[in-house]
Amino acid sequence: MDEAYQFLMESVNFKYRDTVVVAVSGGPDSMALLHLLYCVKDTFELTIVCAHVNHNVRKESTEEAKFVENFCRTHGILFEYMKIDDYGDDNFHNEARTKRYHYFGSIVKKYHARYLFTAHHGDDLMETILMRIVRGSTLRGYSGFSYLVEMDDYTILRPLIGVTKDEILEYNKKNKISYVKDLSNDKDVYTRNRFRKYIVPALKAEDKNVHHKFYKFSKTLLEYNHYIDLQVEKMISKIYVQNELDINAFLKLEHVIAMKVIYYILEHIYQDDLMLITDHHAELIYDLILSKKANAYIYLPNHLKAVKVYDKLTFVQDTEKIGDYEIELIQYLNLPNGKNIEVVSKAVKDDNFVCRLNSNEIVLPLHVRNRKNGDRIYVKGLLGRKKVNDIFIDEKIPMRDRELWPVVVDSQDTIVWLPGLKKSKFDKTKDEKYDIILKYY
Repeated sequence: MDEAYQFLMESVNFKYRDTVVVAVSGGPDSMALLHLLYCVKDTFELTIVCAHVNHNVRKESTEEAKFVENFCRTHGILFEYMKIDDYGDDNFHNEARTKRYHYFGSIVKKYHARYLFTAHHGDDLMETILMRIVRGSTLRGYSGFSYLVEMDDYTILRPLIGVTKDEILEYNKKNKISYVKDLSNDKDVYTRNRFRKYIVPALKAEDKNVHHKFYKFSKTLLEYNHYIDLQVEKMISKIYVQNELDINAFLKLEHVIAMKVIYYILEHIYQDDLMLITDHHAELIYDLILSKKANAYIYLPNHLKAVKVYDKLTFVQDTEKIGDYEIELIQYLNLPNGKNIEVVSKAVKDDNFVCRLNSNEIVLPLHVRNRKNGDRIYVKGLLGRKKVNDIFIDEKIPMRDRELWPVVVDSQDTIVWLPGLKKSKFDKTKDEKYDIILKYY
């Protein structure tokens, strides 16, 4: 933690009597960061504003808010609080993050602060990079995140990026810093938790300072990405004007630059939601551009649609929320057909609207998509596989509903559940071993 302290003392351009905002959940990381800022507070005569968000998804959330508020009151720190009342996005974590950072930005503006501090640390960086490598991303996405992000009128700083989780816990212990613990961080159903519990410790066993190697890797990728971006920016205005891509000019580019143009466009469209984008999406767009069809389109995350009309490609918001989709199932999904799939802790019923899975028998994370041509499922209780289309016919599902019907697959695209219709051989009874429960409603 000495490295983080030195960063605050020597590398941050504090002005005397500056006001800074720090995002605090109440967990060990953010409480350590808040304490560090408190330690340099008098040196620079800082006014510290603690911004806390109650995500309103766990019963402990209200008590956690009170805990953080009490710490702030005791230490003369201003406390700001927001409670998220409802969610409506396809991706709970994505929407929560968007609302959280929008709120942080509003607090920065309210106090005319120049800095927003967040407690992302070295282990977080490793987890993010590994997750994006596994699921695919852009060059910038593979870099994880930077210690510094320049926003329009303030700067996000992450002074703990060179610090490990163990160092943070040791710092809290040494300085008798209390914190709250989110028990959901121990559940294997969440992708990041599995990387945190099993993959990162294995890498640390090889080299206790491996987080420094990941940070160097991240910086290198960001530098290369910046250079390539400069080259793309020199010609992007000639082929991409007012949200319209000139396909004829695009096809003259070398493949590596052409793909970077696609990534460049996606990065500018999605910005902080870049985690939603994978290399698969870029390839879908590239295939759309090469398509012989004069008029065609594909669906992208956050209800965005890439539309090809003759020699032009545009990106538009899809207000109807229909068409091809594939979404990672983290905790809760609001589906394009108006239904929901949720990871629940228990379920009384045992019908086709509930599915129990053993994570050891499938490849996580799970995804939900609409049907593909040739889809087959190992129906529970039957030998061999059955065509999904035949199931739709047997169940008399209207044609208009079939295109949007959710299909739950694992990361190898093996169908594990056809919600509301059929269970697969992977489904478990209440008496069997399972650690994932899904509910469709």
